Amino acid sequence: SPAGAAATAAGPGTGAGQLATVGDAGETAEETGEAGAPSLVDDIAAALDAEGVTPHRPELGVLVATVPADEERRTAALARTAAVDEEKVRLRTAVKARDGFFTTFCISPYSRYIARWCARRGLTPNQVTTASLLTALIAAGCAATGTRPGFVAAGVLLIASFVLDCTDGQLARYSLQYSTLGAWLDATFDRAKEYAYYAGLALGAANADGDDVWALALGAMVLQTCRHVVDFSFNEANHDATGNSSPTAALSDRLNSVGWTVWVRRMIVLPIGERWAMIAVLTALTTPRITFYVLLIGCALAACYTTAGRVLRSLTRKARRTDRAAQALADLADSGPLAGLVAKAAAHKPSAYLAPVTAALGAALLVAGAAALPAGSWLAVAGAAVYAVLAGCAVAAPLKGPLDWLVPPLFRAAEYGTVLILAARSQVNGALPAAFGLVAAVAYHHYDTVYRIRGGTGAPPHGLVRAIGGHEGRILVVTAIAALLLGSSQGDPHQGFTIVLTALAVVIALTVLIESIRFWVSSGAPAVHDETGEPA
Repeated sequence: SPAGAAATAAGPGTGAGQLATVGDAGETAEETGEAGAPSLVDDIAAALDAEGVTPHRPELGVLVATVPADEERRTAALARTAAVDEEKVRLRTAVKARDGFFTTFCISPYSRYIARWCARRGLTPNQVTTASLLTALIAAGCAATGTRPGFVAAGVLLIASFVLDCTDGQLARYSLQYSTLGAWLDATFDRAKEYAYYAGLALGAANADGDDVWALALGAMVLQTCRHVVDFSFNEANHDATGNSSPTAALSDRLNSVGWTVWVRRMIVLPIGERWAMIAVLTALTTPRITFYVLLIGCALAACYTTAGRVLRSLTRKARRTDRAAQALADLADSGPLAGLVAKAAAHKPSAYLAPVTAALGAALLVAGAAALPAGSWLAVAGAAVYAVLAGCAVAAPLKGPLDWLVPPLFRAAEYGTVLILAARSQVNGALPAAFGLVAAVAYHHYDTVYRIRGGTGAPPHGLVRAIGGHEGRILVVTAIAALLLGSSQGDPHQGFTIVLTALAVVIALTVLIESIRFWVSSGAPAVHDETGEPA
């Protein structure tokens, strides 16, 4: 409330490395009482700091937080408190502090009122999140019809789904309803909605004029997922790094001081709002093929921009990464039993650039072999085996080098890209949709790993990672399946390739979903409440 306590004492779960809110950083002795007067707020902040809990001092804005030293100051504080329009503050703070241009100026000005409407009728954020998912699935179904009215309806419904997607977070902030399950549903459903819509567009293209754009749909999913892995890996690598500064970061801060550059830079990276708006408009006005072409070009440019900037930052800063960051990158790498054995045999001290160079070499050999060798070649299986060895070497030492955060996205690009290439070159009916399902199942596992790490609960159990093979084990299995079922077909593609890819997708999806749902529903993981993170 406007006159809320200036200090929020640490709860039972507060421990070292966590945050505790203790008041506005801008408070002065004159505002909190007479200079030198004892203050419980200062005592709590000092005690927390001594215990290793970093005090968090949010900007209060029009809110009032003071510790009056006498009756006169108390009366003045109460008057200032009464002058605050609490409802206006709740509505303003319901909106995310940092978001994309489209979301900030085209959605949030009215979605906050939808959030208030929902709160007054007892609706929960999880219910709104579910409504957003259902709306997006209906949009995908409309796109799958392949008709112009269906495409127009799909575009409109996709925007409606995004409005609800913004509303659920604003409702959570407005009504202070944060939950572990809600954070997981919101993050997971965003990916499910977007990728289901890609599948709907691919079905719509086939129903409209027989155009096969499944390779483009899968390519869009691969590119978008790899972009997210770059974001996650970079952020985890630098989450608690020390000496974390660089000339590139300083230049970025200077650009952010110029208002218009902030919005241009946020739009360039195609956050979820801009991306979905572009997809919706192109769906309604053009064809699925054109929609995917523009999406792929836009996401590729955004990926180049963000990755290049982060590489420059990493090369020019003298950051020292912690054991926690190294472990997070190792978990994001998703190494299976084969890479684990190689890593143990090749264990060595950390090297500045050995890990990303080794990972890049393995990824290049794997993808080049899948693209250049005949479909179903056993040489591709040999290439996958070499990739497994190089992948193990890449993670043999703690990932503390300046560019080691590139290792997980390189592994994702290698695995997803190889599945795409093998399916596209197989010429087997239904292979690409089956590959789409397989990559979607594996991507869900990788996103689930990210959300667990961000929630402070660590990676999924090692048993789960071993059960689904790790990235190197899965790609070895897929290339072996291609060699067995395609190599002997001699120009007559074997339908068994589609069947086996589908079965593999179902097995992986069920395995990771069961464990994921069990964990998020029953665990005591903290709710992830991100106010200032980059828009997804």
